[in-house]
Amino acid sequence: MDYWFVTMDGSLKARWQKAFPDAQPSTPDSIEQNAQSGDLVWIATTVASWPQLTQRLALMGATVVILSYAPQHKEALKALDLGGRGYAHTLATADVLKQVALVVTNQGVWVGQELLAKVIGGTFKALTQRTEKVSSADSDSLALLTERERGVALAVARGATNKEVARQLDITERTVKAHLSAIFKKLAVRDRLQLMLKLSSTRELASY
Repeated sequence: MDYWFVTMDGSLKARWQKAFPDAQPSTPDSIEQNAQSGDLVWIATTVASWPQLTQRLALMGATVVILSYAPQHKEALKALDLGGRGYAHTLATADVLKQVALVVTNQGVWVGQELLAKVIGGTFKALTQRTEKVSSADSDSLALLTERERGVALAVARGATNKEVARQLDITERTVKAHLSAIFKKLAVRDRLQLMLKLSSTRELASY
């Protein structure tokens, strides 16, 4: 797996090189010829065509992370909608960049703790505004869960962090994580975003 950083002038920042000594620079015009399926491609939002590049590279099988100087949840949501697996600050430290890489290359999603709830909440609102009918299949999904698991699933789908769920339900964060593992397995979802999408049209979530 190669690490590519796409900027307008094809330059590499010192922190990027510190995180990934073998990182390679690329311009928007050449990245599609350079990157291959399985590579991790970081694209700066200063590249005007980042949305199109994200979509095309994701379809090629590359893992894409968007880097922004001014992170905002709407832009993060757009990046994920286009197939990106991560969204981080352009000036993130080398240690944070390594964490992002670890998460996204293991099929996770990274948007940072501060934006996660907003991204999930924003997506939920957009979906529920478009959803007029309750899906019986999605309602049946909740029936697969225990009462406590339903509480955790609904809270997370509304955008609550593990800490907030623990406080709401008066349980430990460790217990929340254990419930989430069981929920993901029972509902055949991979992460929090997929859980939110799975439950977005349920009557229980709309009134939770």
